[in-house]
Amino acid sequence: MIVPIKGNVFYTITLDPTVWIFDDRKILLEDAFNASAVPIEEKDEAEAASERFNREVYEHQIKPPVNRSVSRMEGKEILANSYVMPIRDFLENAEVKSDATAATIVTKNGTHQLTLDELHQSYFLFAVDGKPLKEDGPVHLYYGDGSNQEDPIRNVSEIIIE
Repeated sequence: MIVPIKGNVFYTITLDPTVWIFDDRKILLEDAFNASAVPIEEKDEAEAASERFNREVYEHQIKPPVNRSVSRMEGKEILANSYVMPIRDFLENAEVKSDATAATIVTKNGTHQLTLDELHQSYFLFAVDGKPLKEDGPVHLYYGDGSNQEDPIRNVSEIIIE
């Protein structure tokens, strides 16, 4: 139930979608393809370099974010919905190298090629009705424009940046 991001990156990272259900970055599936509902943050190169520098210098002081407490009512609502997670944050954490050109999505049934921009704008579906995707998971990949909503890339097992 893990998905590594590896290849032409500074840091190989391993994603565990089973813990995302209470992550504040998750988006309701029905809101993901509504342009007004999802703010897209663009960072310029100088800001990204500054963040990299700060991470390198102050790494020992940085602590992972602590999610706010979830009330019982919110917990029931969370466990009744389907959610996606934007991929962009994970790519930023892996720090894709500047000479990278594409990504290969590896699944049980083969591979899919994407441009880095397509991958950066994509989402991982990780929960349907508040439950992890056990049959054809651990995640499904949806393009950011929603063009594959009817037929997402299923059974994603790893992402290789090329």
